[in-house]
Amino acid sequence: MQLPAFFIKLIAAIALLSSSSLNASPLIDQLIGTTTSYLEQKVATYLANSTADARFEITVSRLDPRLRLPLCPADAIQAKLESPEVPVGRVTVRVTCDSEVQWRLFVPATVDLFQPVVVTTRPLPRHGVISGSDITLLERNVGNLSGSYLTRPEQAIGLRTRRAVAADTVLGANQLEQDETVKRGDKVVISAANSRVSVRMPGEALESGSTGSQIRVRNTRSDRVVRARIIGPGQVEVAM
Repeated sequence: MQLPAFFIKLIAAIALLSSSSLNASPLIDQLIGTTTSYLEQKVATYLANSTADARFEITVSRLDPRLRLPLCPADAIQAKLESPEVPVGRVTVRVTCDSEVQWRLFVPATVDLFQPVVVTTRPLPRHGVISGSDITLLERNVGNLSGSYLTRPEQAIGLRTRRAVAADTVLGANQLEQDETVKRGDKVVISAANSRVSVRMPGEALESGSTGSQIRVRNTRSDRVVRARIIGPGQVEVAM
């Protein structure tokens, strides 16, 4: 016998309501609420201590609807960050109930942290010196970034790239190095001093280097080659 269309719709609605009631879980709602509230406080504290100008989004992973544990009293449920130490990226929160009802569950979640970071505006060649027009600040999800990243343009301007960098790349300190203060073949002044005497002599750089680095320098008076530390453009010093 074929049922009238009205009864078919009624049966479908009842089935849908029954399915929703079976999938609804007060325990899962409690776990999601507890985990979210805990992470909101944890991330807010982390940002306040780091002085980072960032916003965040928290997503609790899908939990098994077959969980059949009793609800925990509101004053007995606790949450603690299981891993990692910093609440950014993929995290695991340990939720425990310590009352007449006792259980412990591990809830996975994701904390997306969005922050303005230094990004290249065009492809940069290897050993290219970075200018203000080469970079900009754009918001990125730093929870997905591996390694360090720069948050201020002045951290990159004047430095040079260790290797070629594509456009729209988030710059990190490990990708940059100081520009060469002294280049091979440059005429330099070699300084040597102690508490009693100070000597200055002309020299020639046999290697290139940045401020603070050690390079080989030839004393053009004695033709002697020494290792000297670069202290500025055209200036090196040797231990005495």
